[in-house]
Amino acid sequence: MGFNVYVTSVIPEPGIPIVKAACEKVEVYTKDQAHPRKCFLSKIKGRDGVLCLLTDAIDAEAMDTAKGCKVFANMAVGFNNIDVKEATKRGIIITNTPGVLTDATADMAWALIMSTVRRIPESERFLRAGKFHGWRPMMYLGGDLVGRTLGIVGAGRIGTAVALRSMGWGMRILYTDMNQNKEIEQKLGARKVDLPTLLKESDVVTLHTVLDASTRHLIGEKELGIMKKSAYLINTSRGPVIDEAALAKALKEKVIAGAGLDVYEEEPKVQKGLLKLENVVLAPHIASATIATRSKMATMAANNLVAALRGQRPENIVNPEVLAK
Repeated sequence: MGFNVYVTSVIPEPGIPIVKAACEKVEVYTKDQAHPRKCFLSKIKGRDGVLCLLTDAIDAEAMDTAKGCKVFANMAVGFNNIDVKEATKRGIIITNTPGVLTDATADMAWALIMSTVRRIPESERFLRAGKFHGWRPMMYLGGDLVGRTLGIVGAGRIGTAVALRSMGWGMRILYTDMNQNKEIEQKLGARKVDLPTLLKESDVVTLHTVLDASTRHLIGEKELGIMKKSAYLINTSRGPVIDEAALAKALKEKVIAGAGLDVYEEEPKVQKGLLKLENVVLAPHIASATIATRSKMATMAANNLVAALRGQRPENIVNPEVLAK
């Protein structure tokens, strides 16, 4: 019970009570903003464990500061904010929260698809500005989905869930992934293709890939130029998968019809060019923002943290090789 833990943000119930029940000292950062780096480093010093967010950079400097820390429990499915290799070298356990946000993220991808293709936010701004004076035949014409082609970049759990949700539109499904996805092939007749083919043939391209060296700026000027002028790009994966400057240029020059984004290259900053455009829907990283999903994430992160502190194997350990040392 003598554990000293830091939680880098207020999180949904019952996350904090789980941690407090197992630890002697628990401090929670309560400000509704990301940690200033200096503050973050001062707060993690001397802790046995840290429950952190995707916005917290857990690098060698952080690990040096939190010397003696046994675990960083990330409340996110992704962990590109953590230098896992460095943590493993130091014997520090890293955990994440996979699986629980699949449906919420897939729903958000479809919310962005519908909002972008049918120009809903753009037309709502028009109405709120008092510019709507009656129905007109050419007003806010958008795209169609029924019978069109949906391109899924990354057909893992979330990509699969997005594909399955296309059934009501009778869409043709193309996907790119390292592995074959027999589920969507059998249920939807999906076809595995290379990225250039997917970009060339898809009416909607939705990104669900991990972020690593091979996927950083996976979609840049060249790739955008391959897409149809009538196509839409959706991103609920990681911001740096898209070259935002190239996307802003492509949208401004109508290289593609539109985009819907929930994540950003230098989050929370958004490329200024995007903010000036009407043909892009911008959401503040809310794909997992449902009460049930965030509560499950908080519970999972808390349980991972407590298990690691107690010398048990966390259910969702990213670097299990640490336990063999």
